[in-house]
Amino acid sequence: MSVATNVSHDPLLGRLTWNDIPMVHEPIVLVTFIAVVLGGLVVVAGITKFKLWGPLWKNWICSIDHKNIGIMYMILGLVMFLRGFADAIMMRGQQALAAGDSMGYLPPHHYDQIFTAHGVIMIFFVAMPFVTGLMNYLVPLQIGARDVAFPFLNNFSFWMTTSGAVLVMASLFVGEFSTLGWLALSGLGEYHPGVGLDYYIWALQIAGVGTTLSGINLIVTIIKMRAPGMNLMKMPIFTWTSLCTNALIVASFPILTAVLVLMTLDRYVGTNFFTNELGGNPMLYVNLIWIWGHPEVYILILPAFGVFSEIVATFSRKRLFGYTSMVYATVCITILSWLVWLHHFFTMGSGASVNSFFGITTMIISIPTGAKIFNWLFTMYRGRIKFTVPMLWTVGFMLTFTIGGMTGVLLAVPPADFVLHNSLFLIAHFHNVIIGGVVFAVFAGINYWYPKAFGYRLDEFWGKASFWFWFFGFWVAFTPLYVLGLMGVTRRVNHYEDTSLQIYFIIAAFGAVLIALGIACFFVQLFVSYLKRDQLRDVTGDCWNGRTLEWATSSPPPQYNFAFTPAVHDSDAWWDMKKHSYKRKLDGFVEIHMPKNTGAGFVISMIALVFGFAMIWHMWWIAGISFAGIVLASIIHTFNYKRDYYIPASEVAATEEERTQLLARHV
Repeated sequence: MSVATNVSHDPLLGRLTWNDIPMVHEPIVLVTFIAVVLGGLVVVAGITKFKLWGPLWKNWICSIDHKNIGIMYMILGLVMFLRGFADAIMMRGQQALAAGDSMGYLPPHHYDQIFTAHGVIMIFFVAMPFVTGLMNYLVPLQIGARDVAFPFLNNFSFWMTTSGAVLVMASLFVGEFSTLGWLALSGLGEYHPGVGLDYYIWALQIAGVGTTLSGINLIVTIIKMRAPGMNLMKMPIFTWTSLCTNALIVASFPILTAVLVLMTLDRYVGTNFFTNELGGNPMLYVNLIWIWGHPEVYILILPAFGVFSEIVATFSRKRLFGYTSMVYATVCITILSWLVWLHHFFTMGSGASVNSFFGITTMIISIPTGAKIFNWLFTMYRGRIKFTVPMLWTVGFMLTFTIGGMTGVLLAVPPADFVLHNSLFLIAHFHNVIIGGVVFAVFAGINYWYPKAFGYRLDEFWGKASFWFWFFGFWVAFTPLYVLGLMGVTRRVNHYEDTSLQIYFIIAAFGAVLIALGIACFFVQLFVSYLKRDQLRDVTGDCWNGRTLEWATSSPPPQYNFAFTPAVHDSDAWWDMKKHSYKRKLDGFVEIHMPKNTGAGFVISMIALVFGFAMIWHMWWIAGISFAGIVLASIIHTFNYKRDYYIPASEVAATEEERTQLLARHV
């Protein structure tokens, strides 16, 4: 991975040439580019026609309100989800067609970029924004706070994550993306002369800054800003899982940053950290990337467990069974997630003793996870269960995730892993837990908390249609991959000589089409719900008869969240308040101190985007100017002392009076 030689550089454009524009010779990319341009023009025209540029800049781009930032994270996740799923459909189509004499429609180099981009996008720019968005929106509301601890940092974190996503998307039209897999493990120890790996490095570095800062922000928020009476064992389970998730983020993402810095030095300076020469060792990279990589899996799944815990308790009309054991199980998973990373490469040759240790720890981590499943089942036992759309996603999760977890325990057995390593069985297992766990949780969470964010419920019919297409589509798409994996078929191959395998790939492609219908139903659900918003309106702020503090506010909540900071006496704080005939205070309002919007986070992040692009293409002069711009913009921001303001007591009183009248009309 030492530095390249004989690479021509233009003084202005660096490595960038006309041949690096793939749409010139790739018709698929050209069609995609035209579609993106047309879509962008439609969006710009719509914003201009309805005169939304001002509100967009002031209320969203510059917003430091945790609720707006949470919604923007979810929108980013949905946009990138469409790109990542398009990659998945292309892979399924290619493998369904490419058998025997047929080579399919994707050349190997293009196919390698697609499976790499699919993995990177789905983990870093879909799953991470989704769970971060949910945590951003809900945690301050659940703990009775008015915002996060560092509001500007929240805005900056979001735009840094978005900048990383933009870099990945730019690789589609300028240059190429990495072909080395979602963790850049293929071809270790060799130099890869293209810009694909550089896009990977800089996109993840920039987005990683945002994720790390977001983790610090949410930890401080949870530790320091809880409502009076809310000790750690009175926090909602979702807040507990968020705390553990962000502890993992703060501990693990610096490792990712460090390993990418070392890879950058290998590529740009000529060091030999991950080479086979001059004392380098590619296995150092493998260990470091997986020491980050396995906690990352739990960074994604722990908030999902929190989502399901809230939903099960609400729709079973019961207190969550075994609250204390759920907390301890969450903490155990957080700690054990650091002791299992080597199970990703049992085949590296560490020996029986090392493999045995990591195999056993991997099996042990399934125990607290299994305890959670039983807690949810016992919560449902003898409960008055209401099978709403969020509850359907939850039941679907319990079935799907349990099977995925059992295949994970199978892979934890080193001799079995020697047979199944790098096979399609692994692909099926990973999607089994990520789709069955994280994706199902995201759709459950969106259906559950959407009324809180927008003031009206989502349409039940289209929500159920989306669930059933997703549920059956998942099993049709990935059961054949389990079978193929047991037959020894390897992953990341774009063509198979054995035509007897083709039927399995055709079935898997049909499953992907069913999932596509599920995604389409979800977007139809959003559109239909918007049209029927008056019929689906929730004026109570508590449309599900919820149990935690976010349901104590109006829907959507006011900018200040709570006119008076609530006092907490139970882990189900809002349920406890309702049980004791809680009455809203109607007078005695005081002015509320709030943080002020700023565009600094957006500006610094966009300059960082330019810096990353310049480093990828070796445009050193632009890189130097943009780096200086980042430093200068940061210094200027430190001299901005107008960072807060007060909402007058009269405005708070008017907002609360409006809600009082609304509630009175709908009693």
